[in-house]
Amino acid sequence: MSWLPWLLTGWPSSALSLLLLSVVGRQTGLEVVQAVVCSQWGAPSSKSLSQDGDVIIGGLFSLYHIPSTIEQDFIKLPHYKPCTGLDPESLKYMYVMAFAVEEINRNSTLLPGVKLGYRIFDSCSRYPWALQHALLLVGGDTQSCNLTASVPRGQPAPVLIAASSSPIGIILSRTLRSLSVPVISYFASCPCLSDRSKFPNFFRTIPSDIYQAWAMAQLAIRFHWTWIGAVIVNNDYGQLAIQVFQEEIRGKGVCLEFIETVNRETILSDARRAALTIQASTARVILIFCWYTDVKKLFLELAKRNVTDRQFLASEAWSTSNDLLQDLVTSKVASGVLGVAIQSSKISGFENYLRNLHPRHRPDDIFLREFWENEFGCSPGDTPSYSSLPLCSGTESLVGLQHPFTDTSQLRVSYNVYLAVYAAAHALHSLLSCPNRDSPPRNNISTCSSPKSIKPIELLQHLNKVNVTTPQGEMFYFQGADIPAKYDLVNWQNTPEGTLKLVLIGRVDGFDLILNESAIQWSTGSNQVPVSVCSESCPPGTRVATRKGEPVCCFDCIPCAEGEISNTTGSPHCERCPSEFWSDAERTACILRQVDFLSFNETLGITLATAAVSGATVTTAVFVVFLYYRQTPVVRANNSELSFLLLVSLKLCFLCSLVFIGRPSVWACRFQQAAFGISFVLCVSCLLVKTIVVLAVFRSARPGAEALMKWFGPCQQRGSVCFFTCIQVIICAVWLSLSPPVPQQDLGFQGSKVTLKCAMASVVGFSLVLGYIGLLACTCLLLAFLARKLPDNFNEAKLITFSMLIFCAVWVAFVPAYVSSPGKYVVAVEIFAILASSYGLLLCIFAPKCFIILLRPEKNTKKHLMAR
Repeated sequence: MSWLPWLLTGWPSSALSLLLLSVVGRQTGLEVVQAVVCSQWGAPSSKSLSQDGDVIIGGLFSLYHIPSTIEQDFIKLPHYKPCTGLDPESLKYMYVMAFAVEEINRNSTLLPGVKLGYRIFDSCSRYPWALQHALLLVGGDTQSCNLTASVPRGQPAPVLIAASSSPIGIILSRTLRSLSVPVISYFASCPCLSDRSKFPNFFRTIPSDIYQAWAMAQLAIRFHWTWIGAVIVNNDYGQLAIQVFQEEIRGKGVCLEFIETVNRETILSDARRAALTIQASTARVILIFCWYTDVKKLFLELAKRNVTDRQFLASEAWSTSNDLLQDLVTSKVASGVLGVAIQSSKISGFENYLRNLHPRHRPDDIFLREFWENEFGCSPGDTPSYSSLPLCSGTESLVGLQHPFTDTSQLRVSYNVYLAVYAAAHALHSLLSCPNRDSPPRNNISTCSSPKSIKPIELLQHLNKVNVTTPQGEMFYFQGADIPAKYDLVNWQNTPEGTLKLVLIGRVDGFDLILNESAIQWSTGSNQVPVSVCSESCPPGTRVATRKGEPVCCFDCIPCAEGEISNTTGSPHCERCPSEFWSDAERTACILRQVDFLSFNETLGITLATAAVSGATVTTAVFVVFLYYRQTPVVRANNSELSFLLLVSLKLCFLCSLVFIGRPSVWACRFQQAAFGISFVLCVSCLLVKTIVVLAVFRSARPGAEALMKWFGPCQQRGSVCFFTCIQVIICAVWLSLSPPVPQQDLGFQGSKVTLKCAMASVVGFSLVLGYIGLLACTCLLLAFLARKLPDNFNEAKLITFSMLIFCAVWVAFVPAYVSSPGKYVVAVEIFAILASSYGLLLCIFAPKCFIILLRPEKNTKKHLMAR
């Protein structure tokens, strides 16, 4: 009884009521249990199929359809409705077990001299009844289910072919674990049952759900279904399968819009709720982990609502259901189903075995009798003892009958049952062969047994080592509780009759998926893969921007910024182009930047060149006027020699701006700065000397200052201009020889073009050139300002003052504009400063003189000039 405390703690609430009938006696404060008896809740079916043998294999199958379960209130003993309506497919499972046992008994090499027998019960998919029959098979009696009963009914079975579902497999394995009775399941696929520490006595011939959930996740990823709905049964099968599916799609860009759960007890209302959710959802692909009876209810609800545009992914529990394939009502909803199915196989001779079944040959087979009555509408045998149906004529036969029961073209679960029987037979063969009969036992466990004294724990050890070849030529072995995973990939395709047919389109071998996409017929009726996305994939040139508070599959597409590209669909971010490249208009490729510079072919270059040429032309015209009227008082009064030199320097200033326009080269970069610096220094020097001369003339008019003009004669004036200019020449020479400007591509300004400009290798040299010009200009402005009120009718100091104010204002504004201007506009700013200051000097100094010379000749007299 060492197993009883564990059994009590792990017992399912709806299975059995363990009642302690008498607890008497107390010795030293301890209670002594006199008797422990299990009493049954409900009355399971007593129908069974058996065959005697030296060794009995137990079998549990859900042969009848389970009715809707009554919700229990736990205030009285639970009540269960009887199961009704034979399930032909499950009936086939039972007969494949019987066929396998008979085939093994005919095999002279497998279990020679040992006859296998079987005893099969219907569990009706109910946990309590499955457990009661399991306890009965392994050695209990029908009255108390007590494993310690002294007189068991029938020979105990050392192994069970059972568990038509994962919950039943868990219950049976936990209950029989202490007895070490092996349970070989043909349909329990929960990944949890692979845990050998919890279920050491559990084996199965169906792969774990990990592989089918993985396969479904791979299908979603392969067909770019990023927005999926799910309907699962509310038990371990559904919950663990969807958990594995979610783990596989994590980080792969696939999301679940919803997960609807359905319960067998409330399937009608749950199916209605799930159908409404599917109808309202935007997901076009729906994953379903349910039993086929639940799926049928769901499809009927969808058919009522005319929801026929969904692509369904089917688990192995319903992907091959003939009940759904042949249903005309649900065919429009289920068209195009893509599913994972248990691998099909052929069992030689099994079809003949089924077609030759007849109640006349098996009078004790109550299941076959009931099937016969349902199919032929008559009662077999001499008298209709079990029904009011008329007696059969005797001509009824399964030989020519087209029925799912006799269809052996695709044996799936049936083949799992077949493998389970053979696994048990090979383990028994290994146990009973006794290759080490003469060796002493190890760990108090003998190495062999006789058919009448088989210990389940010994059989369990040999099951773990099963590694054989099946009659179909396939290698068969257990990896812990599991066998190597193999599945078929199937597709439900339309037929002319309006029903659906099952088409094989691929297979799954472990974690390898092989698929023939061209053979798939989708729910749309075409070969076009359906689209199921929350947001359309972002095209190249854009990036994915997730929406706050929504799944990652729901996003917006944001165009890449300038200089960035994305050349793949659904790119999560944009890539920045290399420095010498730029993005094209579509933001899909990086193209080499176009070299850009201020040229004579563009509007800005033409405008500046025109202004420069115009300034030089006007300067030349003024020079000609002054030359023609060189003997007049206005020209002679203000030092005509310096005026002509000033005009020449202004013309050079206008013309030097043309050097800045065009493609920069090594010599152009050097010449333009030197020409600019020297031309402006020559110009400002002339003005400075003219201002000094004006001051000197009026100072020399005072008593005692007659000798002042000796120091500012023509030679001194020319020398001063030359001296000031030579200083700038020296600065430019040193600068250009040590660190001259060089042509350089400006990549700092982001754009589709790269600016080619003259880069200042030495900012100090350029600063000295500008600073020297500014020093002369400020000195000239100061002196001219002091001389502005000197008496004369035509004082040139006033004109020089205005011109210097304009000159200084232009170049003060030039510095920030030059620093902040991008690309080729740096050159444009410098040219504009040159032209603006040159025009300012030309107009302020020479415009009034030309006005008098040309338009007011009466004022061009010595008398008028000396009037004051």
